[in-house]
Amino acid sequence: MNRLDALFDAARAAQACAYAPYSKFSVGAALRALSGAIYSGCNVENAAYPSGTCAESAAIAAMIIAGESRITDILVIGGEGTPITPCGACRQRIYEFSAPETTIHCADSQGVKASYRITDLLPRAFGPRDLETRP
Repeated sequence: MNRLDALFDAARAAQACAYAPYSKFSVGAALRALSGAIYSGCNVENAAYPSGTCAESAAIAAMIIAGESRITDILVIGGEGTPITPCGACRQRIYEFSAPETTIHCADSQGVKASYRITDLLPRAFGPRDLETRP
């Protein structure tokens, strides 16, 4: 099993647990932390649409709860055909816990279709270093 197979399997399992009665669009995500541990999440919708949770956000929360803080890779799986990329808010969330080489893998049920570095999906991002006190 290669590094992406484990992420794919975890994201696929999370996708099966998604709660998406409104959009009917189930999403799963799995990330690998710096330690090598894998954390997954699924989208959870709410009748008050903005109150939902994205799969990527859920996976990041699981990583933080486990005491980790750095993503090396994240895989997102959505619908069939065209793989999805994280929404803008999730790109910002991923960036917060990434290094420039962090890779986002976009998949459908058949496997990974495209991979991007976080800096390609969110160029010139605003992050923690922008909040540092400057002399």
